[in-house]
Amino acid sequence: MRKLLYALAATTLLLTSWAHAAPELRSDHPERYTVVKGDTLWDISARFLNNPWYWPEIWHVNPQVANPHLIYPGDRLALVYIDGKPRITKVATSDVVRLSPQVRSEPIDTPIPAIPLDAIGSFLTDTRIVSPEELNGAPYVLEGEDGRIITGAGDRIYARGEKPANKVGVFRRSKEFRDPGTGEFLGLEARSIARGDVARENGDVLTVNLTSSNEEVRIGDRLLVSEDRRLTTSFVPSVPSENVEGQMISVDGGVSQIGQFDVVAINRGTREGLEAGNVMAVLKSGNLVRDPVTGETIELPSERAGLLMVFQAYEKMSYGLVLQASRALAVGDKVTNP
Repeated sequence: MRKLLYALAATTLLLTSWAHAAPELRSDHPERYTVVKGDTLWDISARFLNNPWYWPEIWHVNPQVANPHLIYPGDRLALVYIDGKPRITKVATSDVVRLSPQVRSEPIDTPIPAIPLDAIGSFLTDTRIVSPEELNGAPYVLEGEDGRIITGAGDRIYARGEKPANKVGVFRRSKEFRDPGTGEFLGLEARSIARGDVARENGDVLTVNLTSSNEEVRIGDRLLVSEDRRLTTSFVPSVPSENVEGQMISVDGGVSQIGQFDVVAINRGTREGLEAGNVMAVLKSGNLVRDPVTGETIELPSERAGLLMVFQAYEKMSYGLVLQASRALAVGDKVTNP
């Protein structure tokens, strides 16, 4: 995992739309906490705060501590009060007495992420939203070496089309997203299948050596530039700069019930002001009931049932990770500012 730099210096510019509400400490919050392997920023925030997305408002950078912007397993956090306001800071460990004999230990140089990266890694590095024209115009797989129709890492494949780059990704057309209300086309998901190197060009026929794969490569799969995107892990919990209302329009894996750590797509993106790190409340749609007096069909009010964090925002849509769910959620449930 690449180093995680929390841009805490920028939190003074956080959104005025939610700055009026002070962060509330949990009644059972700890005075001290030692970070352990497997923790995330969200986990730690939830130990101290009723609303974890207020973490940037109470974090206090301690200049006496090396790398005060990063939180590592083994770091000790303390709740202090500065000018009467609660702040969380890292505690320096220079006062620790070293005894001999002692166990030699190596520092852990991987800071904790904001949210569980294993749940979203493939979306951050590979899977992407493209236009149909981009995917349809990309080179396509003809067959594998020795006429094989299914191939994988270590195999050679042949494709036809203009070489996009020396290093390519193999992608498969996946979901087409449209706004459930307006029908507007939002984007086409290109699911990552494999990666490879273009070894030879013979006219418009490309010879590609597959270096890695997470699924079997099939005839008709497309080649796109391998972007080698860096993990976007520098986001911290925040509230959208604008009031945003949308819907969950899809869930990864096609499950019928959505729960914690499921990846969902929502029909709002950067044009509506969303960005990575934004926290959204999920509202469970109310049931449709028949009025026993008038015979009308009435929709009951929506109820708050979960929270998600946007981790990848495109122009018209975004991907988010469900961080809390008090009940089973479903595609079609509403999302809004928390």
